[in-house]
Amino acid sequence: MSWVIEAENLTKTFAWVPVLNQVSCQIAAGEVVGVFGPNGAGKTTFLRVLATLLRPSTGKLTLFGASPQEAHVRRRLGFLGHESFLYPDLTPIENLTFYGRAYTVPDMQTRIATVLRQVGLQQWGNTVVRTFSRGMEQRLALARVLLHEPDLLLLDEPYTGLDAQGVAILQSALAHMKAQGKTIILTTHDFAFGLELCTRALIVDRGRIAWESDGHVPSVQEFIARYHSTILHSAFRIPHS
Repeated sequence: MSWVIEAENLTKTFAWVPVLNQVSCQIAAGEVVGVFGPNGAGKTTFLRVLATLLRPSTGKLTLFGASPQEAHVRRRLGFLGHESFLYPDLTPIENLTFYGRAYTVPDMQTRIATVLRQVGLQQWGNTVVRTFSRGMEQRLALARVLLHEPDLLLLDEPYTGLDAQGVAILQSALAHMKAQGKTIILTTHDFAFGLELCTRALIVDRGRIAWESDGHVPSVQEFIARYHSTILHSAFRIPHS
């Protein structure tokens, strides 16, 4: 099988404290992987390493069968983090034009119109971003991620700040990307939304993958029970010296 992500014993330390601790996994094209865990479990660090925004302290990471530092590999990534990376004094069209030029997006004006419609902001294209609500800004940040049609989407708490309409728009966009065969990895504390589109679920705690689904994604009720038992077991596990 051709893997999109191959991670082998990834460790990331900050001030000698391991935030990721020997994480290994393989993720194939077309998978939608939900990453769940308590605050401080290492979820954001894991995604930032996959997005090449952080380098692992030790271990090996391969993306699309190549080094993650290769320019052609990084162009295939889309990352949505806790910050929008938008310019507040520019309009959505101006922001997306800036990013579109960086990625040399072909037929850019048509593509910008498409993603603005996809996130429900087609009527706000010429309004400065600083006037947007938190949810509108989050939707525009998603449009930025989708603009260059990445093959691997890395989404860290993408539901933050979204109202019901925004959540529906996001789920529709992710379902569309899933149907296209894109690979999606998302972290969230919302089990119901996170599990809705997932083909695999991971529970991360204390910098490790403590559990992952095998063969099928459990129901929300089953997953809640599994989540609490996994975190409780992890809390009482004696760490290896």
